[in-house]
Amino acid sequence: METEEPKTVHRGIKKGLYVIPTAFTAANVAMGFLAVLYSIRGFQVVKTHPEIAAGYFDYAAIAIGLAILFDTLDGRVARMTKTATEIGVQFDSLADVLTFGIAPIALIYSWAIGSSFNELSSEHGLGVFLLFMYLMCGTFRLARFNLQATRPRVLQEGTPKVDKKNFVGLPIPPAAGLLASFVHFSPLPLSYHGEGLARFYTYLVMILIAILGVLMVSTLRYSSMKTVGTGRRNLYLVLVIAAIGMLMWLYSQYVLLILSAAYVSHGVIWYLLTSIRPRRPIASQEQGVE
Repeated sequence: METEEPKTVHRGIKKGLYVIPTAFTAANVAMGFLAVLYSIRGFQVVKTHPEIAAGYFDYAAIAIGLAILFDTLDGRVARMTKTATEIGVQFDSLADVLTFGIAPIALIYSWAIGSSFNELSSEHGLGVFLLFMYLMCGTFRLARFNLQATRPRVLQEGTPKVDKKNFVGLPIPPAAGLLASFVHFSPLPLSYHGEGLARFYTYLVMILIAILGVLMVSTLRYSSMKTVGTGRRNLYLVLVIAAIGMLMWLYSQYVLLILSAAYVSHGVIWYLLTSIRPRRPIASQEQGVE
């Protein structure tokens, strides 16, 4: 009887650990929910009170940024506590569809497309179509990630092998983070800048949405950052994180935009560098045949 008590306590603690990653995922969902509400509220006053609308749009962008933080923490906590489960993977993906799929397109529509174009215009229809394709590409990206996580073997010929250090295709959180960082950088609705500039800026945003959708369904490699902090030089990592955190606090509009743009573009730059670099394995095989 004496030996049963510690086991019971240990099991209770172990069960409690499973709640921690779920709590972070729930916070992720809450941020996505708030981002959608703030976007709707901002769109209601975008024509009459653009300054007030800018405040709502900024709140929505900040909520998406916080959701990225919670989404990063839930995976790391699950791996650290060894409480990763299949239902946790599915729950996290469903949360990402809301927070990084629906919430950003609601924000971008309210901030740019809906405020700049007439609902009956062809430009408005094209913008809505691109937002829908962004959502579809992001959902497909999440489905592919779940499939690769549960079935790590090659599914068909030509399918890239799963690499824990890298993601295949642009993850949807950084894509949403880039869109949110643009809104946070300039939260005033684009219609505030006048009809000519508003249309021009909105066209650029639509091009960006299309590029992000293509990158999400591509096979470009993006660093997963899962190995960050696992080495021996944790002190330097703490200093870097502290410096970035301070810069975010002081210059969040610039730092968040630079960081999100750097991550989104590094996959393309990585691909270009690897394609230009000469292939050494092929040369070594030819020498072996000779």
